[in-house]
Amino acid sequence: MTEPQPGTLYVVGTPIGNLEDMTFRAVRILQTVDLIAAEDTRHTGKLLQHFQIKTPQLSYHDHNRNSRTSELLGQLTQGKAIALVTDAGMPGISDPGYELVKACIEAGIQVVPIPGPSAAITALSAAGLPTEKFVFEGFLPVKGQERRNRLEVLQSEVRTIILYEAPHRVRQTLQDLAEVLGTERQLVLARELTKLYEEFWRGNIGEAIAHHTKREPQGEYTLVVAGIPPAKPELSEAELKIELQEIMAQGISRSQASRQLAKVTSVSRRKLYQLALSLPSLHLDEATTSTSKDEL
Repeated sequence: MTEPQPGTLYVVGTPIGNLEDMTFRAVRILQTVDLIAAEDTRHTGKLLQHFQIKTPQLSYHDHNRNSRTSELLGQLTQGKAIALVTDAGMPGISDPGYELVKACIEAGIQVVPIPGPSAAITALSAAGLPTEKFVFEGFLPVKGQERRNRLEVLQSEVRTIILYEAPHRVRQTLQDLAEVLGTERQLVLARELTKLYEEFWRGNIGEAIAHHTKREPQGEYTLVVAGIPPAKPELSEAELKIELQEIMAQGISRSQASRQLAKVTSVSRRKLYQLALSLPSLHLDEATTSTSKDEL
């Protein structure tokens, strides 16, 4: 444990709902810096009061960030240690902060992250959709062609997609997703994360529309949407025969080889079986017998 370093900006993550998610390190930094730059000083004031933190605050939000950035840079260059916080989660992630961090880096001022909760990662971790690769889109454009263009880009996205949405726009967003991505795409709606009424709703987009037609959306939402399945490879007939031969060489029957290859290509199992019949027999039990229609 060390005291905050002079002339350093600390990017501090704060709870997205449950105050017990505040880290010991975050509390210590907020207690010992010279100043806290907060998105909403009233909101952050409640957090500071809960943890008995008496450090003075200065507002830093979307509407005053241009003037405040130069003011905060001035204090940092004078040796002040400053903590940057937003209303919830990590600053700069769909929240104010990026411009200040960028300006500090350009000015040679040290920036230190103090990790904390993130609604995007919290929702993804419990969604049950693939987590190996994902893309965070934050809030979609509110309306118009820009929104449509963004959704059309996401239409072919193979990675899991994470979106934020306000409750009064959830229904419209679901309709827009259905129009562009289709109604069968799987998604998870995570609501009120870490709070008393935390909820995960799972299903496809069409089912989500029906569910939220009957129920008024409430609370802040994180949407986790499945990416489009990767396109199955298009192989020539010669290539398909080679694949079948390699599978059958492992001691697998024509029928099973056709079934196995059909799962990873766009060719039907029946057509693959017909191709397999044209290949040299590798098994005595298949040399004189054929597979019934029921097997296919």
